[in-house]
Amino acid sequence: MNITDSRGEVMMRDFSERIVRVPVLGTEVAVRVCGEGPDLLCLHATGHDGADFDGIAAAFGDRYRVLAPDFPGHGQSGEMSAAADARVYAEVAAGVIDALCDAPPVVLGNSIGGAAAILLAHEGRVRALVLCNPGGLIPLTPTVRRVTRMFSRFFAAGARGAWWFVPAFRLYYRSVLPGARVRRREISRTVANRAGVLSQAWESFGRDDADLRAAAAALDVPVLIAWARSDKAIRLDVCRPAIARIPDHRLHLFRGGHAAFLEDPEAFMPVLGEFLENIR
Repeated sequence: MNITDSRGEVMMRDFSERIVRVPVLGTEVAVRVCGEGPDLLCLHATGHDGADFDGIAAAFGDRYRVLAPDFPGHGQSGEMSAAADARVYAEVAAGVIDALCDAPPVVLGNSIGGAAAILLAHEGRVRALVLCNPGGLIPLTPTVRRVTRMFSRFFAAGARGAWWFVPAFRLYYRSVLPGARVRRREISRTVANRAGVLSQAWESFGRDDADLRAAAAALDVPVLIAWARSDKAIRLDVCRPAIARIPDHRLHLFRGGHAAFLEDPEAFMPVLGEFLENIR
């Protein structure tokens, strides 16, 4: 399976993709649909979009139907009046499941998408979980709340059009996705348009309801945790106590800062493939 080039960037092989538009919560959500087979629903990080999962669609589209929605305010989806947070995104994902899936899918979630995936699983909406550096597993200490407020203000400045925002974001994102240079550039080109949503999301990360450790401990589906081990924002050592409480889980570590499927695909794809085969 030739999925990376010499720089470690995800390569695409030909596959058939279509965009399906699903009405959810008063807006239209664009969903990339690729392949045939059991459903694999992929939920992206804030500020990203469903294109994050093109490599997964290329690798698994011959065996699975990969569904990759753009959250509202991202990619080709419409805007939404509700503020961005994991619970709203879980509702959006549930709407996609209701519209497009005949059975509970496997759900892969990254960052806030991982937090939304935990909520979906807690509600009995999924068959299995793949959590890639998910939100919701960090204790909400005063320091964590200060950091979330700081980043919310940073992105709010970007939404106001601060001249320094995009260069500062590019510098910051070098540490977030050090192993995905091309994708990082694509995200940086659109971040000014998504800064308001990012500000809302970061504000939500400091609220009491962002703590999903109890929900994670009550999960009753198989869980693959794929951790990009250089993550500075969602640190593995801080999340390990919550991970240890997840009943049926396996933890794999990968190179990268926040998204193993983008930054270490050569190692990630076989692990994902084995997990999927064992739950079919």
